[in-house]
Amino acid sequence: MKPVASMTGFASAARPTALGRLTLELRSVNSRFLDLTLKMPDDLRIAEAALREAIGAQLARGKVECRVSIARSAEEVTPQLNPSALARLADLAHQVERSLPAATPIGTADVLNWPGVVETTGAEPDALRTQVLAAVDEALALLAESRRREGAALTTVLLAQCSQVEAIASQLTARAPDLIAAVERKLNERLEKALGPALSGISPLTREEVSERIRQEVTLYALKMDVDEEIKRLVTHVCEVRRVLSQGGAVGRRLDFLMQELNREANTVGSKAAAIEMTNASVELKILIEQMREQIQNLE
Repeated sequence: MKPVASMTGFASAARPTALGRLTLELRSVNSRFLDLTLKMPDDLRIAEAALREAIGAQLARGKVECRVSIARSAEEVTPQLNPSALARLADLAHQVERSLPAATPIGTADVLNWPGVVETTGAEPDALRTQVLAAVDEALALLAESRRREGAALTTVLLAQCSQVEAIASQLTARAPDLIAAVERKLNERLEKALGPALSGISPLTREEVSERIRQEVTLYALKMDVDEEIKRLVTHVCEVRRVLSQGGAVGRRLDFLMQELNREANTVGSKAAAIEMTNASVELKILIEQMREQIQNLE
């Protein structure tokens, strides 16, 4: 079973090469999809495609930055002029001079910066590609371990918040009958007061008809404020969150959907609230669910 992993992490690896000491860094943060950015010197562009493939095979989501650098030293590299590239550049310069006599001649710096004129001995493309891929493999392994540690910590936080949601749901279940009964008593008293003339004989309605109407209104109101089904669905969704976390792997999108469903039930509890205790419980639930959602945004 693949453990739950965060999309946040950092790792680096280093290798000696013919060009100098190569350092490769990987940084990742949360993103809906894999968003890869490569920053590397032109000397190593030969490994870019293989580098992208290696990273894409290991990471499914996250905004990832891969930064490759070379620390060059005089002992490790011996730059030389490439005669054929220099000859081609000289030929181009002569053509420009014939066509545009007034053009400014190229200088030494222009020559040295021309692509291919300066080359480094011993830097074989295949060897460089192999060394870059070895570095990225090491960095990916370290990054995966970093993301797993972060994922384990977030899992612990989410499970604790699941327990808090369940505790609030349990309190609501225990208190709901008393809250509903209290609201029913108040409503019954108000209706009797409002329908007092009918009970005193002024209205053509009989006492039994008025009492039955009051009973119907109270029953209907009690049904409207009953949150038993919402609480059961809350608990069911929390159980599913626990199951998804225990299953491991890429859980981010599934958990994000469950947060939407949890928030829907919390909103319904709030809309049905007829007592301050229920309103407070709804607010606490929504705060907890939002906190969970923010944590889940970091999970792969």
